Amino acid sequence: MRTLLALMLLASLTACASQLPEPDPRMAWVEVTPEPGDTLMAHRLDGKRWNDGRYFQVLPGKHELEVRYQFEVGGGGGMLSASEPFQITCYLEFRYDGFSAGQRYRLEARNAANQPMAWLYGENRQVLARNERMPRCGPF
Repeated sequence: MRTLLALMLLASLTACASQLPEPDPRMAWVEVTPEPGDTLMAHRLDGKRWNDGRYFQVLPGKHELEVRYQFEVGGGGGMLSASEPFQITCYLEFRYDGFSAGQRYRLEARNAANQPMAWLYGENRQVLARNERMPRCGPF
């Protein structure tokens, strides 16, 4: 039993340390970049589960991206609020029509007063899209 647990832990650690693939020049590359202390992962591309949380690689054109964003919410210690900080998870969606082959994009998210905000940036740091809908958030 311990051997199986150790092997599972080792396998999960090596998955995190694996190299990113080389970007395909016929596709657009979207880097997913979390803030320190937060978790931001690629989750779905055009409604289908994406298998690597560190990036998206998409054909040129229009796509819908969904990311999973997890951040800590501080406890207030009052009667109705938790006394200890806890993690909240949000799913944020983006639509962008202009992905171009060979271009690099960057997706970032931040916690602003316990409300997630996220942006898709182009190569020159111009904002191309913001999360469109109210995010689905909860303790999941």
